[in-house]
Amino acid sequence: WYIRAVAQMGRGTRAVELLEMLSPATRAATRAAADRYKTEPYVVAADVYGVPPHAGRGGWSWYTGSAGWMWRVAVESIMGLGMEGGKNLVINPSISREWPECRLRYRVPAFKTVYDITIQNPHGKEHGVTAAEVDGSSCEIRDGKAIVPIMRDDQEHRVVIKL
Repeated sequence: WYIRAVAQMGRGTRAVELLEMLSPATRAATRAAADRYKTEPYVVAADVYGVPPHAGRGGWSWYTGSAGWMWRVAVESIMGLGMEGGKNLVINPSISREWPECRLRYRVPAFKTVYDITIQNPHGKEHGVTAAEVDGSSCEIRDGKAIVPIMRDDQEHRVVIKL
């Protein structure tokens, strides 16, 4: 919840740092770290011990509630993907200023329509969409968020967002 709040405040760099701290892949990025973590590096642990002799060791792995929220924070809060009334995608990223670009793909439920979304960050910003286009045509920007109409045409659409 804290990471989500930090991202919503537009502090993308800090939100990304915090998400990486919680990531099991980060906790087991080296052999020494994996030996200390002692749990699967591909699932979210409910806790990580902070007191010796078990400091850094994961516990209660396969804690699916936390995994679901971690995924939502990454997709909704950091990458900024949301939906408005079932008619529009709202893209409001809060990313690290060190990311020159990031991407995600989204498939509209019950259809084969796919959005290939690229977020470009040429000026090292954390938040605030300045330009957006779908398949080469400009789309609406409202309050620093891109508003992308949802098409149910079973096609792939390229979305480019610029911060």
